[in-house]
Amino acid sequence: MVGNTDQVKLEIRDLTVSYSGQAAISGVNLSIREHEIFGIIGPANAGKTSFLKAINRMDMFDPNMQVEGNILFNGRDLRKWRNVYALRSRIGVVFPLPVGLPMSVYDNVALSPRLRGIKEKAELDVIVERCLTRAALWDEVKDRLHTLGSLLSGGQQQRLTIARALSQEPELLVLDEFSIAVDPVTTMRIEDVLKELKSEMTIILVTNLVQQARRLADRTAFFLDGECVEIAQTEALFTRQTRDSRTRDYVEGRFG
Repeated sequence: MVGNTDQVKLEIRDLTVSYSGQAAISGVNLSIREHEIFGIIGPANAGKTSFLKAINRMDMFDPNMQVEGNILFNGRDLRKWRNVYALRSRIGVVFPLPVGLPMSVYDNVALSPRLRGIKEKAELDVIVERCLTRAALWDEVKDRLHTLGSLLSGGQQQRLTIARALSQEPELLVLDEFSIAVDPVTTMRIEDVLKELKSEMTIILVTNLVQQARRLADRTAFFLDGECVEIAQTEALFTRQTRDSRTRDYVEGRFG
């Protein structure tokens, strides 16, 4: 099922991201719709992560990173938001390597709800269980919620990061190669969750697994050498003659 074709959640206009003057992506234009899973594929150094960093305003913390162009979130240029932390509460980002906060499993997930003013333990308990369940982690940690999140395995910490992102109740969830540290069975469980979540939010899925994009994404963009080469309905991208031979070569495994 394709997302709502009438409502654009995120619109990118002439986006260029550079590091110390060296362009990582240049002149990217695309629109992401409400309630769709939008896949981004491409080989290493194609510019995928730089694209996500621009959405997350990471240039605020990297003096070598320069961003030009417009990124419209719900029609508003997110680069003009004064309260970046409020913006990030609406855009949840999960990067490839888990970043656990130095606190318990429970508190990792309960932090954002508490910052929103939720104090009742019973309500927090419901949120924590729901988010950990959605991240396919609840059954493994329900008896040790008050142990340090850093004591979990790498794959479990990655799923904890996903649960923490979901606890923000984001409108846009961005996943950057989430399955790198996750075993195949758990990856499939999280994929099933993502299919359910798109009824509640928009999802951007960056993946180096082209078949994962094919399973999950409504539409997919192919990035190469800092360029957004092509965007199409996902199944069409994999089954027809694409407009650009580079896309076809990549999805058929000739390079990457």
